Amino acid sequence: MPEGDTAWRAARTLDRALTGQMLTATDFRVPALATADLSGATVLETVSRGKHLLTRLDTGWTIHTHLRMEGTWAVHARGTRWRRPAHTARLVLQTDTTEAVGFSVVVRLVKTTHEDELTGHLGPDLLGPDWDPAEAAARLGRAPDTPVADALLDQRNLAGIGNVYKCELCFLLGIAPHTLIGQVDNLRRMVDLAHELLTANRDRPVRVTTGDTRAGRTTWVYGRRGPCLRCGTPIRCDRVGAQGRDRTTWWCPSCQPMPASSPGPTE
Repeated sequence: MPEGDTAWRAARTLDRALTGQMLTATDFRVPALATADLSGATVLETVSRGKHLLTRLDTGWTIHTHLRMEGTWAVHARGTRWRRPAHTARLVLQTDTTEAVGFSVVVRLVKTTHEDELTGHLGPDLLGPDWDPAEAAARLGRAPDTPVADALLDQRNLAGIGNVYKCELCFLLGIAPHTLIGQVDNLRRMVDLAHELLTANRDRPVRVTTGDTRAGRTTWVYGRRGPCLRCGTPIRCDRVGAQGRDRTTWWCPSCQPMPASSPGPTE
């Protein structure tokens, strides 16, 4: 599942493959941009902002892509056979030697000076050069009646956390995901651990939060069935969240006890 570390790796891959090269052909496979043609433009850089990717051109345009739930970028030599179905391609960028294909991505085209219209709402970027843990903690604390699961997924608080890190952070901190943010004693510890986890995983092909790279043991609770790796209690799985951020959530009821005043899980 794409999260901030996935976007960071995708941006680095695109940056290394395309920066400094002129686009010889572009194919936008979305209705709103079907007639767009950026051939002749030179790629200046590709950077990530939370889960967003920004490919900036010397013509003053930025190609904005978002991976959503299943999106990915493939970069290869021109003429290479695609490993994903062609009907899932949303954008093709070509240079003399290289082809980059965005599969199942959301695509927008915006003037570089107007990028804030798409990303200005985001909180501090966990993998960005301007990461600000104090600001991230302050933003989380502004809505004390919000469940932790909701608050961590709200990209306006801090950018880069998805469902995997939401579940794993809650487990590592011993916090039930239904706990209200106002009941969390140390929000700075939470954002510092989030930064540590994403930084540790940004160069890995497989996301690991347990320190164990063996299959089936890379996460503490996310996607798990059966007993907790730490205490043996059966892992719980339910829907947590509201306002469009509800996700299937995994947690251990023994390692992550519910505060007495928490609204608790939905049965």
